[in-house]
Amino acid sequence: MASVPFDPSTYFDPNLVPGVEPAWEIAHLFPPQGQWSEAEYLLLTESTNWLVELVDGRIEVLAMPTIGHQLVLRFLMDALRAFVEPRNLGVVLFAPTRVWVRDDNFREPDILFQFSEHHAQRNVDGEYYRGADLVMEVVSPDAKSVKRDHEEKRGDYAAAGIAEYWIVDPQQQVIEVLALDGKSYALHGVFREGAQATSKLLDRLAIDVSATFAAAKA
Repeated sequence: MASVPFDPSTYFDPNLVPGVEPAWEIAHLFPPQGQWSEAEYLLLTESTNWLVELVDGRIEVLAMPTIGHQLVLRFLMDALRAFVEPRNLGVVLFAPTRVWVRDDNFREPDILFQFSEHHAQRNVDGEYYRGADLVMEVVSPDAKSVKRDHEEKRGDYAAAGIAEYWIVDPQQQVIEVLALDGKSYALHGVFREGAQATSKLLDRLAIDVSATFAAAKA
């Protein structure tokens, strides 16, 4: 998903609202970029419906997803739940769900899965998880999102010991499945139109690639 840089003109146009100025002092109530603590991040995300991630002490505000993005996400969520729940394997959740990946770093994956035995172990007071078993990201088209999902989150999720990472890229019409091998990911498979994307972690899970991306046009 795309991060949103702060642009004062978005919020304040003196030509449209003469004599009215935003409460800039509010910004002083928050830590400078690079100095956000985990506690401050958790407090902020309890009071906003925006997707917000913490990266090396810096806050990244993610843009609201498109309808197409959400339709793809819903399709994947339904497919994963249809596989997991009848087998009583664990819990499937969706963003915003905070996941601690390392000190001063939280991500909010589009979809995450926890085995039943890990759900309680990783649940920190009902506020966030420390890691996950499987995560999925649906890539937005802007360059920052592409870099974040294909590169930055790949490193973060591997560092957190997350066994499997699905990168679902509607622009490329590709689902890339990465499986943890030691401290980094190895490619399990690159799945394109007409194929079934499979999991190494969840034996016999298969998701139709064509149907996944067709869901965006529903």
